Amino acid sequence: MEKVVCILGSSRSDGDTARVVRKLKELSGCSIIDLNKYSISYYDYRHLNKTDDFIPLIRTIVNEYTTIIFATPVYWYTMSGIMKVFFDRFTDILTIEKELGRALRGKKVGVISCSINSNIDEVFWHPFVKTAGYLGMNYIGNIHIHTHDNDTLLQEFIRDVIRL
Repeated sequence: MEKVVCILGSSRSDGDTARVVRKLKELSGCSIIDLNKYSISYYDYRHLNKTDDFIPLIRTIVNEYTTIIFATPVYWYTMSGIMKVFFDRFTDILTIEKELGRALRGKKVGVISCSINSNIDEVFWHPFVKTAGYLGMNYIGNIHIHTHDNDTLLQEFIRDVIRL
């Protein structure tokens, strides 16, 4: 059975993207991880931050979930800063925690973006698609939700992309 987690990477735990994520949970029963609740430092080449929350968090994600949905607002044409820091830390699981990095292979990955614009440029998805491919994960798709959209798009994403 699919176990889905949605990783919320927004500066606001109560903003528009968080509202979309709560609706996703209501419709699909997925778990939510709010990155604001964790202390995750920037990537550094000497791994001085290896005792922060990143490694335990990614270990939980790898061990408990088959599908990972990243949810981010669109900030200056790209993912949020907190999400980017999380993505940069994937380097740790390619260098100092290689077995953990290998355990991501075969996981499914999707993305939800949210903004005040009704659409975004297709290059927005590029970091997610390329990262999934590099880590051996299966990119299942994405959706952009305007902050005033109804829940129909989210229901279609759950049905057609996550396939729940």
